[in-house]
Amino acid sequence: MKKILNDPVKYVDEMLDGLVAAHPDIYAQPERRVIARAQGPTKGKVAILTGGGSGHLPVFAGYVGAGLLDAAVVGEVFASPPSDTMANAIRLASTGAGVLRLYGNYGGDAMNFDMAGELVEMEDGIRATTVRVADDIASAPPIEASKRRGVAGMVYAFKIAGARAEEMADLDEVTRIAQKAADSCRSIGVALTPCIVPQAGKPTFTLADGEVEMGMGIHGEPGIWRAPLKSADALVDEMLDRLLADMPLSKRDRVSILVNSLGATPPEELYIMFRRASARLSDAGVEIVAPLVGRYATSMEMTGATITLARLDGESERLLKAPCHCAFWTVR
Repeated sequence: MKKILNDPVKYVDEMLDGLVAAHPDIYAQPERRVIARAQGPTKGKVAILTGGGSGHLPVFAGYVGAGLLDAAVVGEVFASPPSDTMANAIRLASTGAGVLRLYGNYGGDAMNFDMAGELVEMEDGIRATTVRVADDIASAPPIEASKRRGVAGMVYAFKIAGARAEEMADLDEVTRIAQKAADSCRSIGVALTPCIVPQAGKPTFTLADGEVEMGMGIHGEPGIWRAPLKSADALVDEMLDRLLADMPLSKRDRVSILVNSLGATPPEELYIMFRRASARLSDAGVEIVAPLVGRYATSMEMTGATITLARLDGESERLLKAPCHCAFWTVR
């Protein structure tokens, strides 16, 4: 293992220390594993809370900010935060208008967030709703879509729900638009190398030199196939074919596309992928709106990328284009 760190046990805490120190105008740390807005909660506004394991920056803590999330609970690398920390984060974020728990569809996160919600409702009278993002089409077939993992589609849900909450919509409305955004997203990934969890000190999986895996999850969950590395165009074509089979698009449909680095893939290669994807969609008469290319949801130093399609209507497009600001994404 070659990593720039001091002590693997302190990896997450020292990362959070650096995040807050680098951006004190955006992030605060009211508890050791909770990141909140530096300005504090907005009175009367629905709070949006997320959380999950570290190792995916900017997901989760990075998206705390104006027009986005109000707080994030941070676990160890690839491990869910405990329910008591989640409950404390809900209390810290709440201003009386309710709290939306918006996170990826993983068993440990779901169990702990459910327990936290029950606890704060019973002890504090805080109403908390839930939306789980389940956009990874490689992780389950359409008939079992509720079992799919949440990956980069979370970024769209954070942005669209965050914008609606900023308009002082009530909890039911913010929950509705978050669910709508989550349901509109489809994602698939491709991996070229594994990553290393600091406390484990070894790769999360093995992939031979010259091999690529289609559909691998962001924690190294098995994908669809392994084969010798193909050209960028061939990979993008298959990824789009699978996405469009799951969520067919018609001429004049409007979508945002996210081409996302899983950590080590450089911007140059992401733009090569975007070139092919945008040409394919344009040839099909699909209109691309507010495209995103870069590191938006990573997996430590994994080499690979995900493509997410988010189908938009007038409401969701307006919210996607609304202002937001965090250390990793600004819309003016």
